[in-house]
Amino acid sequence: MKAVHFYEGGWRNDPPLVAGPMDLGFWSANNVFDGARAIHGCAPDLDRHCARLIRSARAIGLEPAMTAEEVHALCVEGIRMLPADADYYVRPMFFCREGSLLPETGETLFALSIFEAPMPPENAGKATLSPYRRAAPDQAPTDSKAGALYPNSQRARREAMSRGFQLAVVLDPDGNVAEFSHANLWIAKDGVAITPQANGTFLDGITKNRVAGLLTAAGVPVEQRTLTVADLDDADEIWMSGNAGKIQTVTGWEGRELQPGPVFRQARKLYWEFLETCRIVDEPAAEAGSAQRTATA
Repeated sequence: MKAVHFYEGGWRNDPPLVAGPMDLGFWSANNVFDGARAIHGCAPDLDRHCARLIRSARAIGLEPAMTAEEVHALCVEGIRMLPADADYYVRPMFFCREGSLLPETGETLFALSIFEAPMPPENAGKATLSPYRRAAPDQAPTDSKAGALYPNSQRARREAMSRGFQLAVVLDPDGNVAEFSHANLWIAKDGVAITPQANGTFLDGITKNRVAGLLTAAGVPVEQRTLTVADLDDADEIWMSGNAGKIQTVTGWEGRELQPGPVFRQARKLYWEFLETCRIVDEPAAEAGSAQRTATA
């Protein structure tokens, strides 16, 4: 695998061992991360992902000793160490070492992994309604991209897959549509792109807001409002936005077949055009590959 990792002041090729059984970051899940992408030398909204990482850390009581700008600089440095002809996942993290009950009693550490992760296909698959819901802001740290939130997303996805679906739609505590288990949700109706209004129960996605801005600038009507299951039943299109796959279509909702529609096509086209404005690597892949060897094992 093409990958580099930064930990304790240096780069290495092998993943570092970062936690032990006495660390809050391990047994109490006091850790946050963000997920960005490097796609053939382009890193869309990398600065926004780094800024959100800092906010996430502070939201759960971690005390990062780095700024968003410093995290961003390390991400760019690592991306440039790898061949530019591949797709990568960029995952900076803060986590708590040692400590007693509260993370501020321990030490906040930083780790960064950049590893090859090819972009998934355009079609994400078929979706179903999950029996599991997003937590309210007074029930979980929903204002952070915290590792502790992911087991709930995973069980929603697992349950959907057990019934032959690939995607799970989760509701908020009030019974309105929140998002997919691992990405933000969009529908299109009569040429209007619609996505659930952020209400604190799920992350107001970086890619989601980028797409909303791109569509608006292109003259496509965009609404961020409360969505119900009935809206999904009546939608002309359903699609998703998120870091892992960026813009992907949904090919079915419960028993109904769906096709990629014009609003989805426009959103995907606009995002890929935007992606080309985010280039941070210009050297040929061969030169980038030789740079990778400067990392230490």
